[in-house]
Amino acid sequence: NGYFFVNYTGAAGATHVSRFQVSAGNPNLADPTSEVVLFTVSQPFSNHNGGDLNFGPDGYLYIGLGDGGSFNDPGNNSQTTTTMLGKMLRIDVDNPSGGLDYGIPPDNPFLTPDDGILDEIWATGLRNPWRFSFDRQTGDLWIGDVGQDQYEEVDFQPAGSPGGENYGWKCREGAHDYLTANCDPDAVFVDPVWEYAHTGANGCSITGGYMYRGCQYPELYGYYLCADYCTGRFWGIRDDGAGNWETVDLANLSNFEFVSFGEDFNGELYVAAIGSGQVLRVVETNASMDIEVGATDESCEGAGNGTAAASWMEGINEPVTIEWSTGSTDAQISGLTGGQYGFALTGGNGCTFTARVEVATGFPTPPVIEEVDDSLFVAEGFASYQWYLDGNLLAGAIDPYYLPLVIGQFGNYTVVVVDDNGCELTSMPFLYWIDAVNGITGLQSWKVAPNPFSEEVILSLELAEPIQGTLLLTDRLGRTLLSRPITAVGRRQEQLSLQDLPAGLYFLHLQTPQGSAVLRIVRE
Repeated sequence: NGYFFVNYTGAAGATHVSRFQVSAGNPNLADPTSEVVLFTVSQPFSNHNGGDLNFGPDGYLYIGLGDGGSFNDPGNNSQTTTTMLGKMLRIDVDNPSGGLDYGIPPDNPFLTPDDGILDEIWATGLRNPWRFSFDRQTGDLWIGDVGQDQYEEVDFQPAGSPGGENYGWKCREGAHDYLTANCDPDAVFVDPVWEYAHTGANGCSITGGYMYRGCQYPELYGYYLCADYCTGRFWGIRDDGAGNWETVDLANLSNFEFVSFGEDFNGELYVAAIGSGQVLRVVETNASMDIEVGATDESCEGAGNGTAAASWMEGINEPVTIEWSTGSTDAQISGLTGGQYGFALTGGNGCTFTARVEVATGFPTPPVIEEVDDSLFVAEGFASYQWYLDGNLLAGAIDPYYLPLVIGQFGNYTVVVVDDNGCELTSMPFLYWIDAVNGITGLQSWKVAPNPFSEEVILSLELAEPIQGTLLLTDRLGRTLLSRPITAVGRRQEQLSLQDLPAGLYFLHLQTPQGSAVLRIVRE
């Protein structure tokens, strides 16, 4: 409906609880003419107005008011049930009744007709409830109540309480008797779950905060955070699981005069520092890495032996569930090929953390063929070997070494190995050569000059019968650098301009239907 509610101090010092409405054309802009004052409370002094208001999980509006100010509650307002001062109020803003602009919830604790107690009262005995909040998960009510001159306190009301708690002021300050002369001897006071004494180190005025239910800082989850206005100290309070409350000292910051906390949609917290005019995010600067993820790479393409694993610290509330993009719900997954794998880890608090991990595909170093004397060999240590000549399998050649014994085995050698991970690796070709090989019937002589050469060579042929074929020039790795058809009969010379070649070893091949021949040439 666009309504929002404000607790403010007017120009004359009175507390106003009003309803406003957002602008019809802009929901982020208020309509200042839309104010409806729900009620006004006169303040006898200028301090202890409280000033907070919040909707509870039950949909009712809770309003915290101080005792009216001065020193030692001179009007005994906090213990007097005919005034709203020093109380927690609870009203229904959706169902006005009794000629008011609000209604009274039917389960408020003081609804006995003609008992003289204000129907709006939900709890009594507050001095200056400077910020209160509801636990978004449990519905518990937390109140930071500013003390007189000895103790600051945090009061607690569990969800489901019927209301009517008396938090003690001014009969008690904190958990200690204070001014008891006019106190009801039958009164049952609810002591704070935590208090701290006024000292220079602790401070002098509590600012109530929130129960942390965010997901960014698991170490803070389940702690009620509050601070001191005078010193900038931060504390966290939580149930230890055994019915007791434990408190941790979270930070001792410079005095920014922290006056209020805020909570966003995701449960992350903020604090307003009136001294610097800033709104600051509350973060855990010493947070450890809550989730660790790692991977082992796939040994080679197609091996399918990569793994990924996630682990988490104690800060993530148990029980923890995990789901990978593969569908697995195990902390570790295996049998992975190269690629990215995502997972979602959900803690018992409902917070979900997502991350991705990459499994890389390895590229093992292929073997390198080397020549020693008349043998070719590669490194030992592979699971298997298979040698090839010009792409043709050499039967029985399954050792780390190979000895090309016959002249017909001149050509490009490769070896295929399999490593211990099952990865198949192929070496670069190795051209095993002899200075000259003539395997062509009818080729009586062929030679080149000069050899070594600098720019060009002359190929001389003597033929007993005509030939028709292809003349090729290759480098030591078997790469073709020149190819031209050739037809010759008798004696024939071919001039080759090779000045663009870098210095090194090259091979001239004559390929015909009758066979092939090879010459080694060297560029200086």
